[in-house]
Amino acid sequence: MNKIPFSQPLIDEDVVAEVLDSLVNTGWLTSGPKVMALEAEVRAYTGAQAVVCVNSWTSGAMLALKWFGVGPGDEVIIPAYTYAATALCALNIGASVVMVDVLDDFTLDPAQLERAITPRTKAIIPVDLGGWPADYERIRDILEDESVRSRFIPATVAQEKLARPLILADAAHSIGALYKGLKSGTCADLTVLSFHSVKNITTGEGGAVCLQLPPLFEPEVEYRFMKLYSLNGQSRTTYEKNIPGDWRYDIVEQGLKVNMPDLSAAVGLAQIRKYDQQLLPERFELFRLYQELLGTNDRMLLPILQSESGTSSSAHLFLLRIDGMTEPERDRIIADMAQEGIGLNVHYIPLPMMTLFRNLGFRMEDYPNTLRLYRNEITLPLYNGLTPDSVRMVCDKMHQYTG
Repeated sequence: MNKIPFSQPLIDEDVVAEVLDSLVNTGWLTSGPKVMALEAEVRAYTGAQAVVCVNSWTSGAMLALKWFGVGPGDEVIIPAYTYAATALCALNIGASVVMVDVLDDFTLDPAQLERAITPRTKAIIPVDLGGWPADYERIRDILEDESVRSRFIPATVAQEKLARPLILADAAHSIGALYKGLKSGTCADLTVLSFHSVKNITTGEGGAVCLQLPPLFEPEVEYRFMKLYSLNGQSRTTYEKNIPGDWRYDIVEQGLKVNMPDLSAAVGLAQIRKYDQQLLPERFELFRLYQELLGTNDRMLLPILQSESGTSSSAHLFLLRIDGMTEPERDRIIADMAQEGIGLNVHYIPLPMMTLFRNLGFRMEDYPNTLRLYRNEITLPLYNGLTPDSVRMVCDKMHQYTG
């Protein structure tokens, strides 16, 4: 029986060579020349002002919120349809989360956002679920409106400069996506990418904070602050301290320890260098093949790859919905196809269904569209290395199960 896993990382000769170079030729395992090179590659690829590599999406989002001064007493608005990390990054630094419903494309509903903003709102975290960008123009218009600015109460220098809530994009899925022609990484004030094992570009575990701040900010100054904050608030990186005889440093902030190691960065370097030319086009081809093969079935509600506005997905996930399917029927298909060696998944169980968030007072009935989307969603395999024949097999099985 053929095995089609739901996901698997791309570990090819280029990755092996880059990791071997790190092990043999650089003398660095922790943050060093490979991390610096990956930051430069991500900056060049996205067009962001500056990029800070970190050891996970969650730590990157915590770093971004800490930089802005978010903490106890503050509110962070997020969509109810997302992975738990979107909420945990705020909760872990003492802030509260406010959840809003989503649109049919799984992204945060701007109308719901507008109603949720209060004087305590310090940040908004839109999520590019599956790789499809949120409506950043509409979100920015809402936050720039005088009715929002007049209620914003700044408590830090960064908040005084921005004079409105921070737009912090959860772009864990969307490196390579475009929003009206803008690359993911430049659509928000700060954007956090994920390089987790199953992402389009991986470092095993890891992520990156991309800066795209208004003119009042100095990107190099903010980059430097985030770098030292990511390393326990240390005034100099370990790489900088390696200069013979120049060992002194200071602890200038109550920082975090969230830096990316060089071994991880080496994996990402090998992949980002061929992302636009090879890896992303391969994902687009597989995505389009799914659309072609499943589009003949009227029950299949297909995700969008591109729009006429210049917006395109990163083709990270193929979020299929099946019209008229109940949640138990969906779950049975996933279980039955697993018995046939085909891995399927669901993205995601909405946060208000989780014990932690139920105990915090969130109720699923407050997010009807989130619940409606979740009940009949199935995520199909999509990754570099998946063959067109495997896509055809998955589609044949889906047609069999759905009529």
